[in-house]
Amino acid sequence: MNIFKKKTSPKGVEREIASLQLEEKKLVAEIKKTAQTGNEAATRILARQLVRLRQQITNLQGTRAQIRGIATHTQAMYANTSISTGMKGASKAMAAMNKIEMMSEAIDETLDKDEAEEETEELTNQVLDEIGVDVASQLSSAPKGRIAVNNKKVDTASRNAAPESSQVDDLEKRLASLRRI
Repeated sequence: MNIFKKKTSPKGVEREIASLQLEEKKLVAEIKKTAQTGNEAATRILARQLVRLRQQITNLQGTRAQIRGIATHTQAMYANTSISTGMKGASKAMAAMNKIEMMSEAIDETLDKDEAEEETEELTNQVLDEIGVDVASQLSSAPKGRIAVNNKKVDTASRNAAPESSQVDDLEKRLASLRRI
C-alpha cells in the first residue's frame, strides 16, 4: 500500500479509508500479540504506528467531507450557470417579442390613421353628395394657373353672373364649414 499516492476521487478516498481501517485492525491484533510476549518497546512502537494510522484515517475522512462539499458546490454552480443561460435566452426572446409588439403597434397606428383619413373623406363626400355638391366636377372645370384679369371685363362679368356668384359663395362657405369639422 502506498500512503503517499494521492487519491482525489471520492471513491478513491473511500477505498483508502477502508484499507487503512483494515490495517488498523491488523495492527491492533499485532499489538496484542506483542504485549502478550512481554516486549514493551515493540508494543510502544506499534502503538505509535496505531496513533498515526488513526490520525491518517481522520484526515482522510476530513478530505472526503471536503470533496463532497466541493462536489455539491460544483453542482450548485452548474445549476446557476444553467439558470443564467436560460435567463439569457428568455431575455433575448423577450426583446424580440418587444420589438415585434412595437412594430405591430406602429403598423396598427398607421392603419388607424389611414382608416381615419379614408373615413373622413367618405364622410365629407357623403355630406357633399347630400347637399348636391360634386367637388370633383367643380375642380375639373375650375381654371388652372394664373389668369390675367381685365378690370372692365370682371365688372361686366360679375354683373351678369351675380346670381351664379352668390350660389358659388354660398357653396364655398358650406365647404369651408365642412372642412372645419
